[in-house]
Amino acid sequence: MSTSKQQRTGHLALFGSNVMWGVMAPISKFVLAGGIVTSAALTDIRIFGGTLLFWLASLFFKAEKVDRKDYIRLFGAGFFSTAFNQICFIKGVSLTSPVDASICTSTLPIWTMIMAAIFLKEPITGKKAGGVLLGLGGALLLIFFGNRGAASGNSNIWGDLLCLLSQISYGVYLVFFQDVIRKYSPVTLMKWKYTFGALILLPLSFSSLFRVGWASMPSMQWAGLAYILLFGTFLSYLIVPLGQKHLRPTVVAMYNYLQPITAATVAILWGLDSFNVFKLIAVVMIFSGVMLVNRSRAAGN
Repeated sequence: MSTSKQQRTGHLALFGSNVMWGVMAPISKFVLAGGIVTSAALTDIRIFGGTLLFWLASLFFKAEKVDRKDYIRLFGAGFFSTAFNQICFIKGVSLTSPVDASICTSTLPIWTMIMAAIFLKEPITGKKAGGVLLGLGGALLLIFFGNRGAASGNSNIWGDLLCLLSQISYGVYLVFFQDVIRKYSPVTLMKWKYTFGALILLPLSFSSLFRVGWASMPSMQWAGLAYILLFGTFLSYLIVPLGQKHLRPTVVAMYNYLQPITAATVAILWGLDSFNVFKLIAVVMIFSGVMLVNRSRAAGN
């Protein structure tokens, strides 16, 4: 596959995965608001269920040998991108409003750009800095002015901090684990990341699954859980490495700006919101920011 075709595939993969994650945010809030599934149980469902699905998927692909020295790296990747990241985000969503969670999600490119500049010596060029700030401005415009009148719940400082911490954790993964991201296939990478994530969580929260009132759960919450597991976890994380392999960490992080757009779109379709001029301007700013970062080059652009 040519480099340009690989990059196109990477962009499509990042677009699809972030749209699925954007839809997952309001669905997760809906499931948690029912009071039957706790944030700890939902995290367990995602990680334990995802581990099972990725191992099943690996049966349909040629087995890939993992170097013994890479298991430590995969353990670290599982901690930062799976266990710690999802614990913080899901608990944060349960405490704060989807609006605040979206604000925190949109900060990922900032943390990634800063860490990549410090540790990978990736230059912060004019286009890159401008694209990040333009995209962030669009996301904030959408959040603060595009969702007036929507039922967004109550803000909570601890929930906000947890959501913010989840983005920093994922930024660490994008910057410091590029070697294993690029080395292994998506199925192998996800299989081991989720396996190690499950092992980290097992002694901490596995008992939460036994306290869920499964028999009394409404069908709509079952449907929400199915979406979270199959699309918000399995499929999205299966395809996202295609973008991580062929695009720079800052570009990968920029696609997080699609999540507030998707969340707003879901709200409109559910009759919780309406389209307005602020949303139109925000969409233009966000996609312009993505284009600027993607077109930036190290040689002073």
